[in-house]
Amino acid sequence: MNKTQLSCWILPLSMLLSSTAAIAQSISPVVIEADVVYGHKDGLALTMDVFRPEVEANRAAILFMVSGGWYSKWSPPEQMRHLFQPYLDEGYTMIAVRHGSSPRYTIPEAVLDVQRAVRFVRLNAARFDIEADRLGVMGMSAGGHLSLILGTTGDDGDSEAKEELGRVSSRVAAVVALVPPTDLRVAVWDAPESLPAYRGFPALNLPLDIAGRYSPLVNVTEDDAPSLVMMGGKDKLVPAKHGEWIDDAFQKKGVKHKLIIFPEAGHGLVTDATRDQIVGETLSWFDHYLNQGD
Repeated sequence: MNKTQLSCWILPLSMLLSSTAAIAQSISPVVIEADVVYGHKDGLALTMDVFRPEVEANRAAILFMVSGGWYSKWSPPEQMRHLFQPYLDEGYTMIAVRHGSSPRYTIPEAVLDVQRAVRFVRLNAARFDIEADRLGVMGMSAGGHLSLILGTTGDDGDSEAKEELGRVSSRVAAVVALVPPTDLRVAVWDAPESLPAYRGFPALNLPLDIAGRYSPLVNVTEDDAPSLVMMGGKDKLVPAKHGEWIDDAFQKKGVKHKLIIFPEAGHGLVTDATRDQIVGETLSWFDHYLNQGD
C-alpha cells in the first residue's frame, strides 16, 4: 500500500478535523479523560478518549469512530476537541473510540472492538455521567461503515456470557454516517466491481461471504437505529449509490432514516460550503433521537 492510497481513506477524517476547527471560536469548559481502556487484545490496550462538558451537559453521549480505511490512529485529545466542539457546546459527551487497526486487524475484528466499546460505555454510564440508553454513534468513511454496522447489528447482550460486558447491550439510539461504504461485497478484492484503489487496503482482503456479513446493507432489519447518511455526489471512492442502496433498504424495513447527497462534494465531503449544514443536520438528528425521543 502506498501513501497515496492510504490518504484516500485517511484524508476525509483529517479534513473534518481541520475544517471544523475553524468554527470553534469560543471554547467552553471541557473535562478530558484520555486513554480510557475498554479492552485488551494481543497484549495491547483498546482505548477511547472521553470529552465531557463541565456545564449544561445533557447526559447523552456520541461515540465517534476514529477510523479511515479501517486504520485507527491515535492523536492528542486536544486535537480531537476542535472536531467535537459544536457537540460539546450543545451538552453532548463525546467519546473518541479507537479500534484494533488495519493492517494487523481485520474488519470483523474492528466491528467486535466497537461493539465492545458501546457495551463498555453503557456499563460505565454512571462513571461518565450519561444515561445508558442515550448513546449515538457517528463516523466518516470507514468510521461511517462501523457506525452503520453498530446501528444495524446491535444486540441485547448474551445473558449467559462469562464476561460481564458480554451481557450488556450493544444497541445505539441513533447513527450519523458520512460517506460510508454500505456494501462491502462490491469493494473487497474478490468483487468484480472492486475499484483498483481498493487493492491497496488490507482491510478489504475479505472473502465475499464475510464481506456480506459485515455490510450494513445486508444487516438492515426493522429494529435498526434511526440513521442519517450523508454522501458526496462526486465521490469516486465511495460513490453516492452506497447511500442510495441503504436508504432504499431502510425504507423497505420501516427504519427511520434520512439521506443527504451534496451534489458537488467528493469523498472529503466537508468544505466551506457544506460544513455548517453537516454540523447542523448532525445536531438536529441527535437532538431528536437522543434528547426528545421520536
